[in-house]
Amino acid sequence: MDVVAATSNYEAWLARFCPLHAPDLAHKHTQMANPTNPFPFFRGTYYRWVALWPTTCPDLTAAPHVLAIGDLHVENYGTWRDPDGRLCWGVNDFDEADHLPYTSDLVRLATSARLARKAGVLDVKTADSCRAILDGYRDALAAGGTPFVLEERHPELRAVATVAARDPVHFWTKLTKLLDDPAVEPPADARAALVRALPVSGLTPAFRFRPKAGMGSLGRPRFVALAEWNGGQVCREAKALAPPATAWAAGSTDAGESQMNEAVGGAVRAPDPFYRTEGAWVVRRLAPHCSRIELDSLGKADAGRVLNAMGAETANVHLGTPGAGGEVLKDLAGRKGGWLEAAARAMAEATEKDWAAWRAARHGKS
Repeated sequence: MDVVAATSNYEAWLARFCPLHAPDLAHKHTQMANPTNPFPFFRGTYYRWVALWPTTCPDLTAAPHVLAIGDLHVENYGTWRDPDGRLCWGVNDFDEADHLPYTSDLVRLATSARLARKAGVLDVKTADSCRAILDGYRDALAAGGTPFVLEERHPELRAVATVAARDPVHFWTKLTKLLDDPAVEPPADARAALVRALPVSGLTPAFRFRPKAGMGSLGRPRFVALAEWNGGQVCREAKALAPPATAWAAGSTDAGESQMNEAVGGAVRAPDPFYRTEGAWVVRRLAPHCSRIELDSLGKADAGRVLNAMGAETANVHLGTPGAGGEVLKDLAGRKGGWLEAAARAMAEATEKDWAAWRAARHGKS
């Protein structure tokens, strides 16, 4: 099955679990066909990763399994406020969490760094990025985890987290433009989840559809509740929950149980009190420092240090699997040098072939 057929097949499968928003899907398909930057295609096609990975890197599929992130990449990190109000950093999205070889997350992260370099964002060679990721990952496993709280520590991550694009005025100006759109009535269960997530009862939020948000989950419905509270804006988002793409690759037609709450709850990190699943929805707080850090912001950072931290945070999540630390460290010790770089290069090449095929098919339609 080529990438065009796989995309159609996957989206038809996904529509079994939630109604897809056609304009967002069309926008996603256009973004995937970016003529100069393969990164949007990579982000939007995790379903292709799960199909290509076993045949491209067969020697890595027998590695110890963990409850993995799945759709991991350099733009899947962000910040949140923990119950004590501290600014924390880590993996931002667990929609595709599933039990996978630990190697899958590492290779996907390294592949994304390679593609981000080709896009002109991260100025770090593939060998160096792989070394940084592995060093951070291995050290965090050995330490039993290293939570990232950006108060008095981690100045390089704090600098990325506080760039101008995440300034509160800029953030709320952009988000409250949704109030210019027509009011909507979310499905009853989404509405109830959004209202429960607001800071106090009795608020009268405005409900809006949130279009063109994210990339991998574009097409799934997203609703927000915006309200004024004690002199400022508050916002909550509900995004339709769907099974991970690994279920599609396995031929499953069963929604099953989402692994998101388990992956988040088991990770070695200061918790985000607002991020959880409720029924058929993923609910989270949206605020200036409670969101994903976009790729452009990473280009201004010390890439080596940030990639090292990304590797460490990946270990923080994998350590949620009982016994994973020692088992994975033992497996890592037995691997030959350069394995991650070789796999990242192979998966980047496979991704770019798919990207070229997607663009050719789109061009043929125009």
